Amino acid sequence: TLRRDGSITGYQFIYYKNSLLLTQLKYYPLTQLLVIGIFGMIAFLVFNYSKAAEQNKVWVGLAKETAHQLGTPLSSLMAWVEYLKSDEKLKDMEMIVELEKDVERLNMITSRFSNIGSEPILQSTNVYNLIEETMSYLKKRISTRVEFTLVCFPNKDLEANINKPLFEWVIENLCKNAVDAMGGEGKIHIKILKANEGHIIIDISDTGKGISKSGVQKIFQPGFTTKKRGWGLGLTLVKRIIENYHKGKIFVKRSDVNRGTTFRISLKS
Repeated sequence: TLRRDGSITGYQFIYYKNSLLLTQLKYYPLTQLLVIGIFGMIAFLVFNYSKAAEQNKVWVGLAKETAHQLGTPLSSLMAWVEYLKSDEKLKDMEMIVELEKDVERLNMITSRFSNIGSEPILQSTNVYNLIEETMSYLKKRISTRVEFTLVCFPNKDLEANINKPLFEWVIENLCKNAVDAMGGEGKIHIKILKANEGHIIIDISDTGKGISKSGVQKIFQPGFTTKKRGWGLGLTLVKRIIENYHKGKIFVKRSDVNRGTTFRISLKS
């Protein structure tokens, strides 16, 4: 205020921006949305975890029940094989030898299902010998028009921590899928490599019909299959065995429609 004597008393303020309180209120809705988003994300993760846990229980229950159901007929088959082997005329026949191998394979399959849901025992195993043994079994039980090749670099002494029954299951599944994709005629090439940081790489290639780009993204999902008959569970089990039990990785390295597919497995040696 200007007095008569020319002096000034009192002050007036001119604000050039909003007050601190008004500025805080401006960002309050954003803070609210952020908090709501965080709670929503936590709820989503909890739901996914509970759903995955429920699926795991279903897998384990199904596997254990399957192993239990196989036990009785398997015991009977083993007894019949021993009975046939007791006959001097039959015991050396190729049919009996192969039948015994099939019964042993069924016993191994039962063991595989029993291992689902429990902590598998991993042992250092020669990868080349294991895959060669699996291939030898498959060759006599699939189309003769399928050609198998197996190579190993830098040598055949590469070893990895493996549960033999479960890993053989992986190789069988991938090879049988390859045979189906080729229509029972073509080539399956398996290559074993020693990679950096102590990893073993296994590439399984076929000359089949290949997988579309959209199919590659869903190939390991339960229920996804390109077959007219099938449950779409084989590759899901393969992924579970490699990643959950062996702490490795499996993925589609390459797939070209009408040219073939390559699956890559990475294991710790």
